[in-house]
Amino acid sequence: MEHTHKIPSRSLWLGLLVVASVILLVDSRRPKPPRCPLVCTCSKDNALCESAGLIPRSFPREITSFLFTANNLESINEDAFIGLPHLEYLFIENNQINSISAHAFRGLKTLVHLSLAYNNLETLPKDLFKGLEALTKVDLRGNQFTCDCKLKWLVEWIYSTNATVDQIYCKGPASQLDKKINDLLPQSFDCITTEFESYQSMDFNSISVEAFSFGNDQYVVFAQPFSGKCSFLEWDHVEMVFRNFDFIESTSTVVCKPLVIDNQLFIIVAQLFGGSHIYKRDTSANKFIKLQGIDILRIRKPNDVETFRIDGEFFFVIADSSKAGSTTIYKWNGNGFYWHQSLHQWYRDTDVEYMEISSKPHLILSSSSQRPVIYQWNKGTKMFDRRTDIPEMEDVYAVKHFQVKNDLYICLTRFIGDSKVMRWDGALFRELQTMPSRGSMVFQPFAVGNWQYAILGSDYSFTQVYRWDAKKGEFVRFQELNIQAPRAFSPVSIDNRQFLLASSFKGKTQIYEHRIIDLSN
Repeated sequence: MEHTHKIPSRSLWLGLLVVASVILLVDSRRPKPPRCPLVCTCSKDNALCESAGLIPRSFPREITSFLFTANNLESINEDAFIGLPHLEYLFIENNQINSISAHAFRGLKTLVHLSLAYNNLETLPKDLFKGLEALTKVDLRGNQFTCDCKLKWLVEWIYSTNATVDQIYCKGPASQLDKKINDLLPQSFDCITTEFESYQSMDFNSISVEAFSFGNDQYVVFAQPFSGKCSFLEWDHVEMVFRNFDFIESTSTVVCKPLVIDNQLFIIVAQLFGGSHIYKRDTSANKFIKLQGIDILRIRKPNDVETFRIDGEFFFVIADSSKAGSTTIYKWNGNGFYWHQSLHQWYRDTDVEYMEISSKPHLILSSSSQRPVIYQWNKGTKMFDRRTDIPEMEDVYAVKHFQVKNDLYICLTRFIGDSKVMRWDGALFRELQTMPSRGSMVFQPFAVGNWQYAILGSDYSFTQVYRWDAKKGEFVRFQELNIQAPRAFSPVSIDNRQFLLASSFKGKTQIYEHRIIDLSN
């Protein structure tokens, strides 16, 4: 039988050629298994790299053990070992690494042993080991760790992890030198600090500032001597700023002092000219109305106003700085405020401060012509009797008090010379600290939360903020504020936020926000 050989048709050849081309194309696009980098030696499961300047980005996926030793590595970047899903042992030792990305080891879910021993690490980014749930051993020996707040997270992690961490030591700061990091406790780190940050600037001068609550709302009042008014601001809960609320027209105003009695708001407006007056807030008419004047024969040149309450009765006292006036106490009788006691004449009082000393009401008067005088309340006569003065403290412009736990302190402001912090020892005030204060007319202590501060203003330089150091038992310099000729400060808390109001005699009135900062973040 004769066999015939059929020759494939042209169309069949073309079809075969297309199929072959597709196969070649698909094969060319199929990713090739990563090769071992030139600077490394690889076996089936292991890789050893020496003399590498960078961590290579491509390795065989099946590697379970990786060793970098005696390289020139200075940093480990983000996702440095991505694509190694089976890696269990990672040794990066005897290099020059001084920085690591927080996500350097991301994706290494099977890693059980990590060594960063003998590098130049001073700190580690927070949560560096997050996601490495399989870790059983971490070696960080031979580094130069600074045991500050940036390393607090590591102490917390060592304290809570089941992984074994070889003993490591602090190389700084000096207070922690050579301490064992493994033995440190998270609570031994004091990582919460604060700062006053500029929040709002008001385009007017002011000489006094008072924050007060009335009708479940928060208000602020500034005395503006040049424009002649008491300016009231209210907090805008939507815009989160202080906005204009109302004002009282006055003349050469030095103090606008609020006093709330039985849900009634009174404002004592002390003026250098035209007499001083008391206003009442008429809630039905939504305005301030003049209630009464203050005896111009006694109050010639007011300089300060203090309000206080003794045995349920309300008082205010005006310090008079004229030659002919008299510092005078007024008492509320249910209808108005009336003269109660004149303390003394001719002494040019610049400030009056009410405080309790040993649970008894006292007043301290500061004068331009004598040392600060302490008066004590007499329960029998319901008057203040002169008790003593503060020795060797001439030229004190103002006295303000504060308490730390059960201890009573005062800040004494001096325009020329040094201002002082003094502590009550049960019998008299004794000097605790001296603050250089050329040009100061306000040394104001105040508390915000658990922090005690004192601000020393200056007409010639930056205003200094001091914060109380409980361990030292004194103030330490904390922050500088650039405010021109400050005259008064007042803290206020609104919507879970803390603010510091600052009056300025020559510049813009300022509002600062008190911010809490976690240094461990």
